[in-house]
Amino acid sequence: MTRTLLAAMALVAVASSAWAEPATLTDRRRMVEDIKTMTSEVAGETGIASLSARVLDRMAEVPRHEFVPSEQKAAAYRNRPLALGHGQTISQPFVVALMTELLDVKKEHRVLEIGTGSGYQAAVLAGLVRDVYTIEIVGPLAETAAAAFERLGYTNIHATVGDGYRGWPEHGPYDGIVVTAAPDHIPPALIEQLKPGGRLVIPVGEIWQDLMVLTKNADGTTTRTTVVPVRFVPLTRKKNEDD
Repeated sequence: MTRTLLAAMALVAVASSAWAEPATLTDRRRMVEDIKTMTSEVAGETGIASLSARVLDRMAEVPRHEFVPSEQKAAAYRNRPLALGHGQTISQPFVVALMTELLDVKKEHRVLEIGTGSGYQAAVLAGLVRDVYTIEIVGPLAETAAAAFERLGYTNIHATVGDGYRGWPEHGPYDGIVVTAAPDHIPPALIEQLKPGGRLVIPVGEIWQDLMVLTKNADGTTTRTTVVPVRFVPLTRKKNEDD
């Protein structure tokens, strides 16, 4: 298994006429089968032989074509990342499913997402938890995602524009935090805003990153596990930060 198969960033996305009608349940089911296949292929690296039915069912429910630009809709259900503009991407469906699995959420949980992007990861989580709080630093992307949430009736997603490196402390602490862009270190604020027993799923590194799971222990210490190499766009921060 090569690193490129787990890339969450792509520079080119080519539409296929075979996917000209992406909005069908059949297309989503085909995507889920691709996710299952890839899960099996990388099980030796991730340690996960199969994803839970709860996560796979949710991947089959969410209309990914609603979260991609119009020129990408024909490729919406391919198991690949797609460009969103503004230097950002919508992650490969397999990566979204894997990160959701690693977060290990429950229905009563409140989770924080850093990097709303297209809104797709938040939409997946919205059907699995009580509330999703999501923050995006790129204003136009945040606006487009918020419009999609409203249009599709995701009333338990709460979105804002801001610097995700600092989290969203007003609504913390959170049962889980997922980061969909890569910093070169784990932001201390996110650890602070995580509940004891909660998980933080985050890619850490520069050009290539390691997907990591940080678990916060009852005494406030943390345990970190490296899962698999990935490639995400860098975590964008406000200028002139001194952290």
